[in-house]
Amino acid sequence: MKGCMFVEKLLERMNELISVLNDASKKYYQDANPAMTDYEYDKLYDELCSIEKQTGIIMSSSPTQHVGYTVLSGLTKIRHEKRMLSLDKTKDINKLKSWLGDNEGILSWKLDGLTIVLKYKDGTLLQAITRGNGDIGEDITHNARMFKNIPLKISFKGELVLRGEGVISYSEFERINDTLPDEEKYKNPRNLCSGTVRQLNSEIAAERKVTFYAFTLVSTEGKDDWNFKEEQMDFLAELGFDVVERKKVTLDNLYETVKYFESKIEVNNFASDGLVLTYNSIPYSQSLGETSKFPKDSIAFKWADETAETTLKYIDWSTSRTGLINPIAVFESVELEGTSVNRASLHNLSVMEELKIGIGDKLKVYKANMIIPQIAENITKSGDIEIPHNCPVCGGETEIRKLKDGKALYCTNPNCHAQRVRALDHFVSRDAMNIEGLSEETIDKFIENGFINTYADIFSIDKFEDKIKDLEGFGEKSYNNMIKSIQKSTTVGIANFIYALGINHVGLSNAKLLCKNFDNDIDAIISASEEELNDIDGFGEVIAHSIHSYFSNDKNVEILKKAMEFINFKAEEYSSDLTLSGLSFVITGDLEHYGNRKELQNIIESMGGKVTSTVTKKTNFLINNDAFSGSAKNKKAAELSVPVITENEFVDRFINN
Repeated sequence: MKGCMFVEKLLERMNELISVLNDASKKYYQDANPAMTDYEYDKLYDELCSIEKQTGIIMSSSPTQHVGYTVLSGLTKIRHEKRMLSLDKTKDINKLKSWLGDNEGILSWKLDGLTIVLKYKDGTLLQAITRGNGDIGEDITHNARMFKNIPLKISFKGELVLRGEGVISYSEFERINDTLPDEEKYKNPRNLCSGTVRQLNSEIAAERKVTFYAFTLVSTEGKDDWNFKEEQMDFLAELGFDVVERKKVTLDNLYETVKYFESKIEVNNFASDGLVLTYNSIPYSQSLGETSKFPKDSIAFKWADETAETTLKYIDWSTSRTGLINPIAVFESVELEGTSVNRASLHNLSVMEELKIGIGDKLKVYKANMIIPQIAENITKSGDIEIPHNCPVCGGETEIRKLKDGKALYCTNPNCHAQRVRALDHFVSRDAMNIEGLSEETIDKFIENGFINTYADIFSIDKFEDKIKDLEGFGEKSYNNMIKSIQKSTTVGIANFIYALGINHVGLSNAKLLCKNFDNDIDAIISASEEELNDIDGFGEVIAHSIHSYFSNDKNVEILKKAMEFINFKAEEYSSDLTLSGLSFVITGDLEHYGNRKELQNIIESMGGKVTSTVTKKTNFLINNDAFSGSAKNKKAAELSVPVITENEFVDRFINN
């Protein structure tokens, strides 16, 4: 017992040192703001090396490890040495009691992530495989090495196999979703984790901070004298693994232990969809065997959703900073899971249509996983909600757009207050004005402090020099670098400037097409009629209306004229033989080479191509890594004889040639 406590203290100190040293490295290399002297750093680093040597444990996040990122061409399919079964389930705590009987059990979280099998040999991580279909999974070893808390080396030298859950926390989920365009956002942390773990580029997995929680020890070569599951979990913890939280239970404390876990759901930073109860005795568990579907030594307990009836009062239309207008149902307050609830997101217009929502409707509501309020059913289904034609924040025109998860409502005014941060972030982006030093976080600070209100204000930001330098995270060096980048950006191609304005439906390729047709004359573009714009080859009514609507807005033109006082447009030539000129693409499914669809879209547009969201007879290629999927886009492509190509085929055909 004393030995176990000693190891725990060493591991605690190890993780503390890793955190301190990694933070110091970030401040030194990225922020140019050293947090400690070289002497202090080296002293802590040497202490970490000593602990790693003493315990035989080396974590993947340790600064002693300089593991390069890996990019694969595809994930290898691997057959599991031991088949992975699903668990039988119940929502009835009495059935849980009946199942446990007079036995001692271990109750733990059923984490909502991606199940992963790890194999170690000679103390080194050898392989990581996803659960897949239970028989065959995918080799994701290159990504597992990047998880924030998986040990790369352990003290046990025989072959060791364990199972656990890869998860992404709620806070990390929100951070990542904030960086993605609306059409690329993930529904929940589990989907994000699954997409992250299966990436071909391990740098993406590293950036997204996947955490691994061990829950089962499968085998330990040369050590098979285990009597209790609890012993195995303690053993994994001593080896440096984060083990899922667990409690020993009998019939006497099962109910109160379930309630203990239930009380923690709202404060947890990770998603769970219930609990797992397994017998503590390993010999007894092994004697039970398994059915064709389930192991007999474990059972899952799912939370029984508490529902309540209420009446819809109104819909609160909430404009996000991306322009997406979210419908939120506001209803008469009801008690659910011990708290008062009166609001639930309706997600998008498609969900509203399916529920046939109307004012005064009788609704059944519940908390998904006992946390997030949801509408389970609309009893009366009047369906009389009117979709707003104007943004509730700025009064600008709204439009309905198709996303991968259905239809959604957007504000089309890029200067809407709710959208300013995102619009300014787009304005300074690489393919637009290419201004470095103005991150989304910095822009947010500048708006909050009154330094900028519109993109034109960026070019006179130097009048707040002293106040900016006093901001946390800023200093002489970072301020000067930002000013140099702003000054450099004032000489820019007109197409990049038009693209920077963030006009709906105007990507860089459309901006180039627009400038080409008006001979780089910004005044001619501003005053162009909708008919003239519609006559541009490659444009249509939607794009023409969007451009004309933008420049018909006096406020937009006023800001533009103010910015142009600082800008010199450089002469540009638009090639008529851009590789993808005249080609139209649709992108769907998970990507492997590119971080997200927006990144691939930018590449296509920069090469003269066009990206749309819907497969039509004008589509030249559908890009989908699952060419044989039964998705609606694949079916439409087959119906219209549109070729379906993978990312690899796209790269080989258009990039590498």
